[in-house]
This record gives sequence, C-alpha cells and structure tokens, in this order.
Amino acid sequence: MNFGTSNGSILIEDEALRDGLQMEARIFNLDEKLQIFNMLKEAGIPRIQVGSFVHPKVVPQMADTDAFIKAIPETDRHLVSALILNEKGLERALTSGVGHVSMSVSVSDTHSRKNARRPAAEALDAMTDLIRTALSDGLDVRAGLQCVFGCVYEGSIAEDAVLKATERMVKTGAREINLADTTGMANPMAIRSMVHKVQEAFPEIRISLHLHDTRGLALANMFAGYEAGIRIFDTCTGGLGGCPFVKGAAGNIPTEDAVHMFESMGIATGIAIDKLCDAVALLESKLDRQLPGRMKSVLDYRRSCE
Repeated sequence: MNFGTSNGSILIEDEALRDGLQMEARIFNLDEKLQIFNMLKEAGIPRIQVGSFVHPKVVPQMADTDAFIKAIPETDRHLVSALILNEKGLERALTSGVGHVSMSVSVSDTHSRKNARRPAAEALDAMTDLIRTALSDGLDVRAGLQCVFGCVYEGSIAEDAVLKATERMVKTGAREINLADTTGMANPMAIRSMVHKVQEAFPEIRISLHLHDTRGLALANMFAGYEAGIRIFDTCTGGLGGCPFVKGAAGNIPTEDAVHMFESMGIATGIAIDKLCDAVALLESKLDRQLPGRMKSVLDYRRSCE
C-alpha cells in the first residue's frame, strides 16, 4: 500500500470518523459510520482514518473500530487507516484487516502523561518498539509526534527534542512522519522552521501535518507547510475534532475549506467539494448543530441563488 504523492499532488487524510467523532457525546452506530465513509469515498478522499484501537471505556465512540473496518468492502480497504497507541491496539489492528496505521506519541511530558499515562521518554521507547513490530507484521506505518509546536501545559517545545524524537521514529523504518500541532499553538513561521529542520535532517522521509485550529491559524499553517514542501495533510470534514486531553483544543482544518483553498489556487486535490459538503450536511443533521467549516454555507448560498 503506497500513499505517497508525486508531481506536487496533495494527499488529504480525512479524520472525521476518528479525531472528529471521538469528542462527540452522541455515539454513531456502525451503519451511520459506513454511510459517512461511503460519502467521503465518493467525494474522492484518498485516505480515511476510520477509528482508533483504544479501550472503549476511554473513548466509547471507537468501541466498534474492529467491526467497522471488517464491514468495509475489501475493494475499499486501500483507503482505510486507523490509530494505534499500544500493544493491545496493534493486536486488534492485525486481526481487523486494516493495512495502514498511525502510531504516535507526544513530545510533551505532561501531555504524554495525560494522554498515554506514561512519561514521554517511556512512551517513545515503547512506541518505537511497537512500530518495528507493526512493520515486521506487514503494516504500513505512519509514525507521529504530538504537541510538536507547543503544549498548553508546558509552553514551547524545543526543536531539538522534536528532532531527536523524529530520529528515533525514522530508525524504526517508518517512511512517513506526522508532525502534529495538537494544541493549535503553531504559526506559519514555526511551521516553516520545524519542517525545514526535519527535511534537512531526514531528507529520505515523507512529512505530513496534523493541524488544529484552536487559535484560527490552521489554514495559514497548512499553506505554510505546503510552501515548505509538505504534500500530506490531515483534516476533518466539517471541522470536527479536538483532543480530550488538551484544554480548549478545537477541531482540525475543515476538509472542505482545505480543498477550496488548494483548488482555488490551481492545486489539484482530486476531491469533489460538493459531494464533501453533502457529508457535512449529514453530520450537521446527526449532531443537530452547524459545524465550523465555511464552504458548506458558501455552497448552500450559491445553490439557493440558482
């Protein structure tokens, strides 16, 4: 399975079914999740993170991740990704039929203790061992680092700490490294600086960005990442999402807004924004509220004027 990009094309991983729904009190059943998955597929989303293999008591929304993946036809499994955080999660992933997984740890010690219930150094040791196991078992692994651009509990994160953690991840054999602005504290200059340092140190790997919009800079940060050479980005349809272990964390970049930004500049995404906004409409009806993304409202107005 190869999710790499070429010729400057954009790869968007939509995480509404995982990062987006994990914060919602309303539990989506399997049929609803399959309906959303199919709408994202029809819109042309090239990679869809459908869930995480975590304990259902911690994140009830993800309790059926195994069944969800098994319910997706094998012909569509090439689109599917999921999140693994521990040994039990890897065991479940290997029996689910998923081929691509994300495996990440925090570079903030305080966030790591809250999110993974272990110190950052210990979590990194455990995760690098786990990534090696996952790779040897045939999974396509994206290694990731959380809180790269700052932590609400600790403040700024030293770039050297990020580079050392990245080196540990690269040595596992993972060929994609995800840099996450978990707390939404990044700005375009910080994105360019960190991306350039990682590129310079590890020119052989692909870098992807996971950007939260807590302070309203996520789209600007995304474009700064694009200018720096990044071509893989995480988004959430409608702008859903957040981190249950970060106070005040907002959702990810709305997928439809990211698609509009790139397409309006002549940068192809391969995603049909009208079909994507139909998925936003479904989510809004299920959640009984308007979501943060802007492009659905724009298209609704255009349609009303036709």
